[in-house]
Amino acid sequence: MSDAPAIGDTRRAAPRTLLVIGIGAGDPRHMTVAAIEALNSADVVLIPHKGPQKDDLAELRRAICRRFLTNPATRLVGFDLPVRDAAAPYRAAVDRWHDDIAACWQTVIGREAAPGARIALLVWGDPSLYDSTLRIVARLVAGGMGLETVVVPGITAIQALTAAHGIALNTIGGAVVITTGRRLRAEGFPPAADTAVVMLDAGMAFEGLDPDGFDIWWGAYLGTGDEILIAGPLGAVTERIRTARAAARAAKGWIMDTCLIRRRGAGDRSGPV
Repeated sequence: MSDAPAIGDTRRAAPRTLLVIGIGAGDPRHMTVAAIEALNSADVVLIPHKGPQKDDLAELRRAICRRFLTNPATRLVGFDLPVRDAAAPYRAAVDRWHDDIAACWQTVIGREAAPGARIALLVWGDPSLYDSTLRIVARLVAGGMGLETVVVPGITAIQALTAAHGIALNTIGGAVVITTGRRLRAEGFPPAADTAVVMLDAGMAFEGLDPDGFDIWWGAYLGTGDEILIAGPLGAVTERIRTARAAARAAKGWIMDTCLIRRRGAGDRSGPV
């Protein structure tokens, strides 16, 4: 006998569970026990493809699954992710891009996962810090898709950066601001902070700061075999960062980097050691 609701039955189908799993900054060893357990509880793991230049990002997700996935019933499903219109105004382009991604996810989930299924999305770093996955999930829920969301936190790029350089995120009693290269370029260094962590800085906005007034700890491809680390007084290392960044982008076709910038003299030491 079928257990499907009869015609006229007002019972709703069981909601799907969306597991939003933080997988760290690139090192498979960043996977927590909770992340591994969540991965193995999934019926479907979605693997986004961001174009041929970023195939290694999808491959890193697959490598994590090969290493930690032991549930033979779990399926990996690849799909192409929409691309943001780089020519459009930034905020409008991002909003439209998120709408497109939400529509894409809705199609893939509806096709690959039955009501009541558990679907995993593997998110770089931590889904709740400087990532838009949860905003896109909110679009799906607002559009009427029955989803229960479970977030599994992960190691962030900020943690990977400070650990790799062997520094603390904050100075004693000093404020930390997390910002973007776009805002750093437009507004300068946050006036009330000793420390700024700069994300999404495609144009090296820190070049606009006083080269004698700040120290910088920079990292690219954090947690991977391609990791690059440079630190020092801003004026002394900016050209090294520029050269390393350009060479890495030329070699791989993409770059993921972040940096921590601190006022000179703030904290216990005057600069990088």
